[in-house]
Amino acid sequence: MNGPDPIDAIVYYVAFLFSVTLHEAAHAWAAKRGGDLTAYHGGQVSLDPIPHIRRSPFGMVVIPVISVIFTGWPFGFASAPYDPDWARQHPKRAGWMSLAGPGANLLLVLFAALAIRTGMSFDFFHAPASVGFATVTASDVSDFGSAAAFILSVFFSLNLVLCCLNLIPVPPLDGSGAILLFLSEQASERYQEFMAQPMLGIFGILVAWRVMDHIFWPTFLTAVNLLYPEFHYGN
Repeated sequence: MNGPDPIDAIVYYVAFLFSVTLHEAAHAWAAKRGGDLTAYHGGQVSLDPIPHIRRSPFGMVVIPVISVIFTGWPFGFASAPYDPDWARQHPKRAGWMSLAGPGANLLLVLFAALAIRTGMSFDFFHAPASVGFATVTASDVSDFGSAAAFILSVFFSLNLVLCCLNLIPVPPLDGSGAILLFLSEQASERYQEFMAQPMLGIFGILVAWRVMDHIFWPTFLTAVNLLYPEFHYGN
């Protein structure tokens, strides 16, 4: 039985590392803008992955590297620190901080889409016969073109996964924090106290694991059909 292609595995891990770094840096930046300097003092308002790796070495290096070697797919986690007292005093700012991470991943999806459409205008990329996680676009120009198509496809799909996953409104995912934007000040305080229970995080991960496929693939097909309005993938 053949294992994952080493080059493909490296591309997946590098995409994961950059995407998660941007995600956590966005959280840290939004917290800083909102008045919480906790992550800023930890050096996490940065696209340098080192401060983020230093905080979550297992989640950003050990587990992703092991998973990508054995499965070809990087699984991991990271976090940006924040002051819980600040979040209680400024629940709306904390809500925007939560949305900043998935927002950064959505921005990378849009950048990848823009690069694909730009390449299509020069006949460098073209719509594939069928789409998949690593085949959002294709190129017949050269080996370099095929490699570029693969890399952009991975960035597009991986960041769409990170955006969708983190918007699921269960702890410890960012969607649970974004709910603060829709609550009154009194309700926000009760909600944050409830969300602080450790067991809720385990429950939330189990829920996200079960529903993610049902959320991601319809979203993926919708995004790809927006990218290629002249096609109708999945129909």
